[in-house]
Amino acid sequence: MKILVLGGSRFLGRAFIEEAQKRGHEISIFNRGNQNENLKNVEILIGDRNGDLSALKDRKWDTVLDTSGFIPRSVRESTQLLKNNVKHYTFISSISVYRDWIPVGLDEDYPLQTMSSDQADELTKDSTGQFYEYYGAFKALCEQEAEKSMPGRVLKVRAGQLVGKNDYTDRFPYWIHRVAKGGTVLAPGNPHRPIQYIDNRDMALWILNAMEKQIVGSFNVTGPDHPVTMQEFLQSIKSVTGSDAEFVWADEKFLMDHGVAPWTEMPLWVPELFALTTGEDEPWKGTFSINISKALETGLHFRSLNETIKEIYHWQCKRNLTENDWKAGISAERERQLLEAYLTQVSNL
Repeated sequence: MKILVLGGSRFLGRAFIEEAQKRGHEISIFNRGNQNENLKNVEILIGDRNGDLSALKDRKWDTVLDTSGFIPRSVRESTQLLKNNVKHYTFISSISVYRDWIPVGLDEDYPLQTMSSDQADELTKDSTGQFYEYYGAFKALCEQEAEKSMPGRVLKVRAGQLVGKNDYTDRFPYWIHRVAKGGTVLAPGNPHRPIQYIDNRDMALWILNAMEKQIVGSFNVTGPDHPVTMQEFLQSIKSVTGSDAEFVWADEKFLMDHGVAPWTEMPLWVPELFALTTGEDEPWKGTFSINISKALETGLHFRSLNETIKEIYHWQCKRNLTENDWKAGISAERERQLLEAYLTQVSNL
């Protein structure tokens, strides 16, 4: 196949390109040219999907992987340009498109976040704005824009927490780095609560198979296909890295009372006993129980957790980040203060 990748020079896109090339597919990549130095045997098309799409005009591909679509207007413009020149379009969306994650086992029919196209266009008329608070609503609109342009030809991949080497969100890497460092580690909430994640190479392989079969529709794509608890995750890191870490599991009330931010300061933790934000009545108990049966039925497979941890750990050791460089997790000093406060609280009970 001739495959066009929009964006894709850093994380999922890079993993996808590697797998596609192993199967002999011909790859073109379209982006601004800032992260392409490690790509080999790839046609590079330079442009900007928020402005200059001229490099895509009058070109034909069998299928497209859109890893970078976030602004609804840009997805509208790129799909309108490509609709007569491609057979199949894969849009990387997110489980954040859902209205919330309150129910356990929510599937692809659960209500999405809503926003009008006009409102999104107004919010993004300055393309340099800060839009993360609208992430889920924008992704939901992007799905709709792609489907409007290419009805019946779009695969919408509602991705969960994507992990692997080159993961610059630092959520999985934070825990691997922190546990590997050893000592007393502050761990969040219920140790037996499951987590969900998807190795980017597993997702890349599933997408490639779906492209070859021209599968369309909406799919939740996270994993694994069996329960993994937060405790099992941290213990696996300890085993893989040979760490001496000891875990102190602080209860959710303590973390909430001390202003510990779910997901950012404590990656992979979302409260199951407390509402996530003020104004909400129910906790998001379904955060790590997203239904992936549709993806499993179409061949989604998973490598082992230890394999994923090993790959990230070896990549991580080469990064040489300072404490201020981390995008997720808590500082050593804040962790020390929280541990001291929690252990004091427990001893006074």
